[in-house]
Amino acid sequence: MVKRRPARGQSSSPPAAAATRWLVLIHQIPPKPDYFRVKIWRRLQRLGAVAIKNSVYALPRSEQAQEDLQWVLREVVNGGGEASICEARFVDGLADEQVEALFRTAREDDYAELVAEARKVAAELGALGAPSAEQKAERDSKLLRLKRRLGEIVAVDFFDAPGRQTAEGLLKELEERQAEPAPRSEEPPTLDRKTLVGRRWVTRKAVFVDRIASAWLVRRFIDPNAVFKFVDPEGYRPRAGELRFDMFDAEFTHEGDRCTFEVLLERLALDSAGLRAVAEIVHDIDLKDGKFGRPETAGVQSLLAGIAMKYRDDRIRLERGFAIFDDLLEFFSRRTRAAPVKRGGRA
Repeated sequence: MVKRRPARGQSSSPPAAAATRWLVLIHQIPPKPDYFRVKIWRRLQRLGAVAIKNSVYALPRSEQAQEDLQWVLREVVNGGGEASICEARFVDGLADEQVEALFRTAREDDYAELVAEARKVAAELGALGAPSAEQKAERDSKLLRLKRRLGEIVAVDFFDAPGRQTAEGLLKELEERQAEPAPRSEEPPTLDRKTLVGRRWVTRKAVFVDRIASAWLVRRFIDPNAVFKFVDPEGYRPRAGELRFDMFDAEFTHEGDRCTFEVLLERLALDSAGLRAVAEIVHDIDLKDGKFGRPETAGVQSLLAGIAMKYRDDRIRLERGFAIFDDLLEFFSRRTRAAPVKRGGRA
């Protein structure tokens, strides 16, 4: 990689506002053999790189990313191709937020594929009675592969894709079911909401649908003065008076195929037709399984995605998202009250 020498009078490092955030690999691969192009593509996929356009791949700038791309460059050149690595910042056209969205989308697809496989394993667990030693060994092997794959995805999840929480929660439950075959209570004890007032609620940075909706539920139905804190999830340990939500090992998080919002509703005994409708929308956006298929889901998802694209500040995301969920609850509550009563017999 050739670095351009700064002109006389210029600083050798860019100002903070113009700091480069990305490394970009530009390559040209010979058309034959066919497998070589596929090999390089797979190598870039394992690194977590995303395609900006044909033969142009980006990674967040870091020493490790630079080393990884240099190995790919060497492999391309040794295979008869050409490649360059650039430090880049986007001045026009693509914005940083759009590039980040490309990474989140790629990881969301990875998590969705993993979750689909995990649900197949969960279905097998439910279908079988007491497993034989051979069946248990096979299921242990499947679970180990899923956990290894989750680790690979997390390692390249540079921008905290929302699907991670679903995947982690589902694999954790699978692991518990493997270790403890006895069924869990289907009705967990209801919490006293008074014990949750005055607490600090902690969740992951870059809040999106489930975290926004869960925070809204806390503020509207538990503690109108609730304070929220946004953290990097890796290695975080709660302090006195804190409650975590939608995080791995949190007090309130995904359980099986239920998102955090649904778990909060159940644990806090909050039940109304309006809240159930909101929960179904949150579930389908967050878990992407189309379980409820409400017609309003796509529109709500677009609104929340627009908030995430426009605002990086998590407190602003909550403020904007709260308004959406307030209006949704009002809509569903009024529609339920206005629904005509069905009567039996002839008119």
